[in-house]
Amino acid sequence: MLNTSAPRTNQRSAALTAGLSLILMTAAAIFAYGFAHGKLVIAGNAALTVHNLSTSRLLFTAELLGWVIILICDILVAWGFYLYLKPIHQPLSLLGAWLRLIYSSILGAAIMNLFMVQLLLNRSDLLLQDSRLLEADVMLHLQAFETFWSVGLIMFGGHLLLVGLVALRSKIIPKGISLLLLLAAVGYMLVHLLHAFLPELDEVSKMLNLVFTLPMIAGELGFGLWLLFTKKQVL
Repeated sequence: MLNTSAPRTNQRSAALTAGLSLILMTAAAIFAYGFAHGKLVIAGNAALTVHNLSTSRLLFTAELLGWVIILICDILVAWGFYLYLKPIHQPLSLLGAWLRLIYSSILGAAIMNLFMVQLLLNRSDLLLQDSRLLEADVMLHLQAFETFWSVGLIMFGGHLLLVGLVALRSKIIPKGISLLLLLAAVGYMLVHLLHAFLPELDEVSKMLNLVFTLPMIAGELGFGLWLLFTKKQVL
């Protein structure tokens, strides 16, 4: 007699890990990018940005911690999604996991630019010698962070596309969630392809971002909440 309790337990653990990680990651992203980064970094105003960062060191450090939490959660979600979706279609699930890990590595490189900003701010001699040089260096690293992350989000869109396609094959995952994942994937890829490679179409990118905001938020988070509370197994 085959014992199926072990794989079912592993699958439930994967679902819980992915769901909890997504909720934690969402909260960390709202704080790190939505609040801290938005408050500290003023687009087009290097002097004010450096002033904000220099006088709000604790908030900037908290933002950095938030990004590290996001990075760790992304890796856990990649693992959780793969184990949960593997019985439906193993090759696509594995490819989706690898795309998210590639995205995570790019995000890690982006976050390193924020740590470089912190190191620059600790160089008080630079501020005393030439404040304009410090401002230029800080803004360069902040722009590199945005660019790296944007390129990474193209890969993230590819990950969501595969997750959505695998979820669509399932008999128990709600079709609405699968469709939201697919719409989110299209949104991420379109918006960030334009943002990273066609900056002259910034207005189009912003418009698409508004159009796809709901699925980009609700798709993955909705799937994470479903995984957290569902008792159903795909085995």
